[in-house]
Amino acid sequence: MGVIEETDVEQVTLALLDAANDRDPVVQEQVRKSILTLGNQQPDKVLSMCQDYLLKHPKLVVGHRVVVLQTIELVVKSRIDDISYPKIKSVIQLASDEMTKSKEVVPEWQQAASNILVAVGNKYINDIMEEILGKFQPGVLPHFFVIQTLANLSDSNVYGMVPFLSAIMGTMLPMLGMTKQDNMKWVFSSALCRFSESILEYLANLDKAPDPTVRKDTFSSEIYSAYDILFNSWIQSRESKLRLTVAEALGSMSHLMAHDKLEEQLPKLLPTILGLYKKNSEHYIISKSLYQVLEASVNMGSRVLETQIDGLLVALHQQICSPMDFNNPPTVKNHNEVLRCFTILANTFTDRLMVFVLQRLENSNERNRMGSLAVLRHLINSSTSIMETKRLLILASIRQPLADHSNKVKKRVVQVISAMAHHGYLELEGGDLLVRFIIQHCALPDTYHRGQRPPDPEEVTNEALRSMCDNTLHLFTTTVGRLTDVLWPMLLCYLTPNQYANATTPLCKSLILLANKKQTAQEPNFIIDFNAQGSSLPSQYILMIRLLVNAAFPFRCRGHGAPSLSLLHAISPNIHPKAKPLWENEIPTLVTYLEESTEDSLDKKKWEETLLQLLSKTLAAIDDSQWTGQLAEEATRYLPTYNNSLEEKSFLYRCIGVILQQCYNKELVRKQLQEMLIGTRHNDAIERTGVAMGIGLCASSHLDGTLEKLEEFGKSDAFRKASGIFGLLKDKNDVDVEKMKSTLILCYGYVALHAPEDKLLTRIDSDILHNISKNFNTKDLTMKLSLIHSVGLIAKAISKSVRKQGFLFSRKQELMGVMMDFIKAEPTDVMRTPVRYLVLTTCANLINLDPPLTENENFDLIKTCLNGVYGLPTVDTPDKAKDEEALDPQQREVLYSDTFNALHELLRNVLARDLSPDGLQSVFKHIESWLSSGQDHERERAVKTTAELLQFYLDNLSVKNLVTFHNLAALVGRLAPRCTDPNPEVRRAAIDCVYRLMYIQLRYEGFSLDYKDDSVEGLLDVREKLSNPDHSVLYKTCSELTKIISKRLPQQQLSTLLFMLYDGLVDSQSNCSRASSVILNTLLKNRGAGLQDLVPEMLEVLHSRLQVIGEEQVKVAIGQSILILATQHLQTVVNTLVAYPLPYDSWSCEMWIALGADSTLALQIMEMMIEKLNVMVPFVDKKESMLRPGLTKVTTSQPLAMTCALREMMLNGQSAEAVAHLFPKLFSALLVRLGSSVGVQLPKDLNSNSIISDRKTTNKINMANFDVCGVAVEALRILLGRAQLDAVVKPLDQDGAWDKMKDPQQHTTGVTLLSRAMAKHAGPRLPAIVESLCPSLCNIYECQRITVTAFFSELLNHHVVTELMILDMLMNNMMERITDTCGTVRMLAVRGLGNIAVGSPEKVNKYAKELLAAMSSGMEEKDDPGKLITLEAMSGMSKILLYLDQKNVHLLVVYIFMKIKPFLENENDEIRCASIMLLGNLSKFGSGEPVFKDQIHNVLVSLLLHLSDPNPQVVKACKYAMRICAPVIGSEQISAMFQKHLLEEKGLHYGEFINDLTKYLIQDFPGMLNFYHITVIQFFKSNWAEIRASAAMFIGFLLGNLPDEHFSHMNMGSVTKGLVMLLQDPDPLVRVKAAEAMGHFH
Repeated sequence: MGVIEETDVEQVTLALLDAANDRDPVVQEQVRKSILTLGNQQPDKVLSMCQDYLLKHPKLVVGHRVVVLQTIELVVKSRIDDISYPKIKSVIQLASDEMTKSKEVVPEWQQAASNILVAVGNKYINDIMEEILGKFQPGVLPHFFVIQTLANLSDSNVYGMVPFLSAIMGTMLPMLGMTKQDNMKWVFSSALCRFSESILEYLANLDKAPDPTVRKDTFSSEIYSAYDILFNSWIQSRESKLRLTVAEALGSMSHLMAHDKLEEQLPKLLPTILGLYKKNSEHYIISKSLYQVLEASVNMGSRVLETQIDGLLVALHQQICSPMDFNNPPTVKNHNEVLRCFTILANTFTDRLMVFVLQRLENSNERNRMGSLAVLRHLINSSTSIMETKRLLILASIRQPLADHSNKVKKRVVQVISAMAHHGYLELEGGDLLVRFIIQHCALPDTYHRGQRPPDPEEVTNEALRSMCDNTLHLFTTTVGRLTDVLWPMLLCYLTPNQYANATTPLCKSLILLANKKQTAQEPNFIIDFNAQGSSLPSQYILMIRLLVNAAFPFRCRGHGAPSLSLLHAISPNIHPKAKPLWENEIPTLVTYLEESTEDSLDKKKWEETLLQLLSKTLAAIDDSQWTGQLAEEATRYLPTYNNSLEEKSFLYRCIGVILQQCYNKELVRKQLQEMLIGTRHNDAIERTGVAMGIGLCASSHLDGTLEKLEEFGKSDAFRKASGIFGLLKDKNDVDVEKMKSTLILCYGYVALHAPEDKLLTRIDSDILHNISKNFNTKDLTMKLSLIHSVGLIAKAISKSVRKQGFLFSRKQELMGVMMDFIKAEPTDVMRTPVRYLVLTTCANLINLDPPLTENENFDLIKTCLNGVYGLPTVDTPDKAKDEEALDPQQREVLYSDTFNALHELLRNVLARDLSPDGLQSVFKHIESWLSSGQDHERERAVKTTAELLQFYLDNLSVKNLVTFHNLAALVGRLAPRCTDPNPEVRRAAIDCVYRLMYIQLRYEGFSLDYKDDSVEGLLDVREKLSNPDHSVLYKTCSELTKIISKRLPQQQLSTLLFMLYDGLVDSQSNCSRASSVILNTLLKNRGAGLQDLVPEMLEVLHSRLQVIGEEQVKVAIGQSILILATQHLQTVVNTLVAYPLPYDSWSCEMWIALGADSTLALQIMEMMIEKLNVMVPFVDKKESMLRPGLTKVTTSQPLAMTCALREMMLNGQSAEAVAHLFPKLFSALLVRLGSSVGVQLPKDLNSNSIISDRKTTNKINMANFDVCGVAVEALRILLGRAQLDAVVKPLDQDGAWDKMKDPQQHTTGVTLLSRAMAKHAGPRLPAIVESLCPSLCNIYECQRITVTAFFSELLNHHVVTELMILDMLMNNMMERITDTCGTVRMLAVRGLGNIAVGSPEKVNKYAKELLAAMSSGMEEKDDPGKLITLEAMSGMSKILLYLDQKNVHLLVVYIFMKIKPFLENENDEIRCASIMLLGNLSKFGSGEPVFKDQIHNVLVSLLLHLSDPNPQVVKACKYAMRICAPVIGSEQISAMFQKHLLEEKGLHYGEFINDLTKYLIQDFPGMLNFYHITVIQFFKSNWAEIRASAAMFIGFLLGNLPDEHFSHMNMGSVTKGLVMLLQDPDPLVRVKAAEAMGHFH
């Protein structure tokens, strides 16, 4: 150890012991680590100090004492073998005294002392026992912790302790009787428990034990005596913690009691333990103890146990029923412990236990059942051999819980069934019930949530239970092989009853697996005998029907469509052998299609058609009329199954129709039709339509039979019964006669639709309409809808048949009239029923039939239909109806879309009957008025209809003779303005209309069908552009549109068009059309030259017009007008507009922007303004008030107005050419203007000389946002944009440069950013700009000099100035500015000179003398309050040093170095940073100079410590400087280290780095050690906590790595004193590092 003085170690250890209770936990942790480090190095020494410390400070607070004791324990634990025996003895003594010093129990303190004894006891058990037993005297109650320590020792050193236990218990037993206090009883009980456990462990491992003669009965009598007191007295205590510990002890002791004693005690012991359950909330300990007692009793073959079995079972059952919460582990442990008790009892008392558990299952209480089921499952799984004989009994008993309603119980039942399945129960009789239970619960509906209940951790939702059953069924099918024949074909029974519908998907999946398994193995029972005796299976017919209907609604019932089809495929041989090849071909494609679809993407109609085709093909393939007949009968019988799911039922009706098509037994067909009509529930619309569709399908093969049947049904009793006696005696379930009639009416419609075409026309009047028309005057909505629907179907059917034969439909007018009445009766403000849609569809079908309508009929028809539909509110307008009447949004959307499609179909059919310009006009005149409606949706409907009709007109037009399209202009005039409608849908449709009109015109002009006209085709591009609502786009669109129209429009229609367009100007919406602008501007062009006197007045009128016109197109037109005036009267226009009040209102701005549109004009105006800006006074200094001193800068108004005007003009893209031409002048003028605007105020009387008197009062809000400097900044930004310098603007936007330019504090930063962006992205433009700016450097305005100097200074940062040959000019300007009167200008000039090193390093030596002089004087600047010039000078010096030649600097190195040194510890982060960087850059000039090497060593410590500087920039500077200086230091290893670890962007592990570095310093510079450590100690007083902490670390590592021979260099007194001081530093970081350093004192 040698050279660190003992006293130093002691001082340090003492300081650490003092700090051991530091308020900061991190410091406390580090202090303990350091004491431990020292302790591990010198255990005896440190243990002595700890002991002395405790002895000298008897009043130490407990927490502090505890830390010291814990330290002793840790040192003993880790170095027990190296501590001298005398020291061990004294530690034992100390710990023992500390533990028992206070008679009161102070757990934390005494526990810490006790832990030391336990740690020592692992090696020196005899010494410990000697000490402890001295404090454990017979007849005297010992200290609490003496017993606690004995207990812990017996835990940690079993083999050492057991030999003492006899004696200990001998002394202890008499004490038990004397003990009165609960805590002592607790500690004795706990000790007895531990003693018993260690004896049992000792006996279990006798082969390893030191004394193999120890036997169980060695302890029996002591244990029994203890048992006596614990059991007869203490277990009755009121203190629950004590009762539990006593119980735990009794459990462990029971194994050591003599058998006869235990046997004798059991009748008392067991009930007592069970009694504890009621008294304590914590049950796990009791169950554990109970298990130990039971195990001990069973192991010794107890007879008495049987007498206790009833009470035991009841209590255990209560426990197993208590809730188990997985977030509360003791409840889970208790549950498992109780199950272990049941297992022990099951092995001995099987029958008693089974009877008990199965009886308990009958009790319907939820918790009770859950518990019993848990036990049952555990026994089935764990005690298989014993349970074999009980299987039938269990099967019988499980039936009752199957009926339980609770999901929690059901979950346990499912777990039991799963266990039973794996152990062969389900093949036995009664097993099928359990399978049914699982399937019933696969069919559960989703949980119905009633309100917010508190969350129940054990809650089992329907979804969770269902998913569990799905998985169980899947497991049965896949992993329990013996169940295959139980499940096949029995599972088929569950497919057809409705209550299992929700289980279809899992059932199908299981059945498919089973079928494939059997088919692959070619098992004969794959083929099912459906007619076997006593079979409960559904027939193959019903199976096929059920699965087909499932497939029609594939996403219902958890997606049962695809599985149902796949199952049909898998069992096809069982349905009919001939179906197999067809289905193998068809079904997989259908399944794939379904799997790729979603509920929304599936086309339901098409899908249902596909399935009906599959059915039809299947029947054709089977080709067996008897089979088909049987299928029809069973399908009809199966209809009522679907009474609660009508869409499915409706599909089944259609299936029956398809089946009957293939039935040739007429009698059977009649019978099924009768069944269908009689069985229908007519009150429901879906069912009425379904049955009608089915009957219609049947009619395609059996027309006569079907019509007869319908007629017979119409006359049957059913109708009379429905009418009732005056309708008075009707039961509310009875069908009302209107609904039955509705069914019949629909049946006739569908029969007509499906009837063979060759037979239909002869039957229409006599058999079909005859039976319907009686009901035309009904008011009943249901009948109305059925009638309309049916008439439409009939009209459709007729028009299909008419194609082949002529036919005059005499009842057409009558039917149309009925339809019109229906539509007029509908409410106008809402659509809730499909009446309109059905009427329109029906009329569309009727219109096609001859005879045609008269003109008046046509007029009424169109008017009625349009009024009935166009006026409806939009589809998303909420319906205010009562809930049951209103439609949901989706239904409403479908109904609207259907209705409009039907309207268009009708109008097309009307037009088709007279396809001529007049015919078109007769329809269009009805639509016309809707086109200019104020309602968006009404205009949209009208234009879309027109577009539809024109397309139809164009598609079907054939020009026979020369007709003129005489209403072209009228149509175009109405539609063209709509092309700029605010509603994009209207715009697109309007363009489509114009496009189609143009082609119609071309066709009338004689061009062929396939002729494509280029100009008209241009409208398609126009239409694409219209999707963009930008006004300028719309304006151009209008121009293109007008060109195209005027090209195609015949001369004689022009005036009509103009009149129409004038109307368009006052349209409720449209951006006024091109017309107004063209007229106004044409007039001005022709006549404007002579209007000079009126120019101001005209401008004012235009100004006021701009305020009321909202249409962008028209505003653009007014802009054109202003331009035309300016071309003719430039000076007048400019003078007038400049004098408008400031800030310009938006209309004045628009007028200026308009002037930017013509580049020649713009150029003239801008030149005029630049000239004025350069000579006008920018601002005046005014005294703001008599009270406040100082002057305020106030702007003059003309330069401000011109800046505003330039800004607005440049906003016009057309000004680009002028801007390009004047760019350098504009840029310079605006930059200088910007400099003169920073911090400048507006005058109070801004508009005193404005020419327009009544507009002096400008808007307050505009005034508030009007900012002199802001105007200049905006103008500059717009200038750059207009000059296409987006590359300059982008970085300025990103860096927030514009705001900085406006802020007086950051103005120069902003200008620097601007200069940088210009240098990078606009180099070639700089020479002209610099030339324009130079005169301003000598300007009287300081602010302008600052701005220009900042701009120039940054330019020097970029090489581009050398390339452009403007370097010398810039440098000369900077040199001149070095002596400027303004400090900011001087600072910027120094910065600029320094920048040359970055921009043009090759020129540095050319200016070496000037640069060095400028920088040196900068570093000495006196008038420099913020040290800004100094900072710039240091940074600049750093930069130029990189490029100066040795000869230029050589003599100055040390001089500069001395100047820098004071700045290294400067408070200002930037100055520290700059000085360190400069130091690094100097170093290359000093290499090889011994003086310089000394200087570097002088500051090395400072640099190393600043590596942890709080400022990250300083840290980077240090890394840089040290890497650069590395070669000068004179140590290769240190140099290599610096190069490797000190990289600016990489993190640094400071501790490791300093540790390694100190090793090399010691090795390479032993002579410097004294200097280093003295320097480091000075930093103990640094202002920065980080630096103080690093200094402590540095010293710590230096000491840790110092070989003995070098200690003579160290002033250990100062080090120790310094560290002890740092250990009391206010900053915890410093305290931690000081403590860590102290750990190296060894």
